[in-house]
Amino acid sequence: NVIASHFAKSDLVCFSSMTAYSDLTKEIIQLTKKINPKTYIIWGGIHPIVHPEDAIEYPDAICVGEGETAFELFLSSFKERGDYTSTKNFWFNHNGTVIRNDFLPLHTSEEMDQFPFLLYADNELIFKHGKGFIPQNTNDYLSSYGLGNTYMTIWSIGCPYKCSFCANTKFIENDKNYRKLRHPSVDYIIAEVKDVLKKHPHFSSVSFQDDSFMAIPKVTLKEFAEKWKAEINIPFFVVGVIPSFVKKEKIEILVWGGMKRVRMGIQSGSDQVLEFYDRPNKPGLIPHATSILAEYKEYMIPPDYDLIIDNPVETREDIADTLNLLYSMKRPFNLNVFALRAIPNTELANDLMQRGVDIKDIKTSYLIAAPTLANCMVYLLTVFRPPKRIFNYLLQYAKPFTEEQTLFPMVFFFSRALWMLKRAYYHVKYFDFSFFPGKVGWLLYHSGFSK
Repeated sequence: NVIASHFAKSDLVCFSSMTAYSDLTKEIIQLTKKINPKTYIIWGGIHPIVHPEDAIEYPDAICVGEGETAFELFLSSFKERGDYTSTKNFWFNHNGTVIRNDFLPLHTSEEMDQFPFLLYADNELIFKHGKGFIPQNTNDYLSSYGLGNTYMTIWSIGCPYKCSFCANTKFIENDKNYRKLRHPSVDYIIAEVKDVLKKHPHFSSVSFQDDSFMAIPKVTLKEFAEKWKAEINIPFFVVGVIPSFVKKEKIEILVWGGMKRVRMGIQSGSDQVLEFYDRPNKPGLIPHATSILAEYKEYMIPPDYDLIIDNPVETREDIADTLNLLYSMKRPFNLNVFALRAIPNTELANDLMQRGVDIKDIKTSYLIAAPTLANCMVYLLTVFRPPKRIFNYLLQYAKPFTEEQTLFPMVFFFSRALWMLKRAYYHVKYFDFSFFPGKVGWLLYHSGFSK
């Protein structure tokens, strides 16, 4: 109610949220409208794009495509009291009728180079219980878990993959050109980070959240690395790594430029499951990519690999394939382990529905997994590689979570605890304190240990 009362004072309120937070967004929209029906509300972000039929029921309008140009067009017409309901990339809930407009062309790299930088540390407000909305200060940024000492941004947009579990499937359905990579110039991204560092010089690293960072051409990455090293010179973390784009020449360039961490999706060791995810794969692709990344263990924190567990269509053979992959992969490495959750209206959700398979959606935490023997082994294989005969013995009893079996909650807890300790150890070993929230991380980084 306090949040809604604040928003209800405005003529125009815009939300941006992912599906996991869609219920909260709906609640705040409804409360705001109840207090002041005249407040015009727009909902953007991933959820209205992926599931527009669900989102349009609550606000006055939703943005169903790229918003930079579309919102500018809408706002100009809205202020001039024109026919804003014809704005492309928008759906409108107008007098009980839903108006579905067509899409604008995707932005070109040249157009992206003209965008203003993201609004950051520029008189934003933050909501705090008991205090309401108050100006955000440096301590608020420092206290943000996972963000306090790291600036997160996106340089490139687009992904050549069309994995069924990903929201990108909807983006590609709307415009097939989304599979093509687009990004502003190297000078643009360097200038953006410089602008942030002027406001917050305490940042110790930058995290690039691109879907497919490694798909950027080598010549562009070389220019980026040279200018980053010369003008920014703080560590950076690349999240968007796809196995088929891991090339030794690119990794070498980026490590030289300051890359200290990478995160790559492997998802499964089973060809059958990867095919179910519609994820391109070929024999030896993942072992080859992980072997290249392992060559740089002296210069980077061990790579993070994303793995999906608790898939209801997995067989015992699929489980065994994944565990064998983890056992044989070059070390060291970390795992980001996610229980399979379906984003409503994606290809995965629709496929499982057609199969008659019930699965939790994305609003349920994907960090909660079944304490099966197989899942215990996943975490333990991140920490150490047991003797082959012990591994093969345990492998006989590894089953999909859908099969009836003995559960091991205490072993699972112990396995996860070891996994977390190993992750922390690697960060301390490489003097990376960017993941420490609050002033602790700030003090550790600026103590000089990490330089």
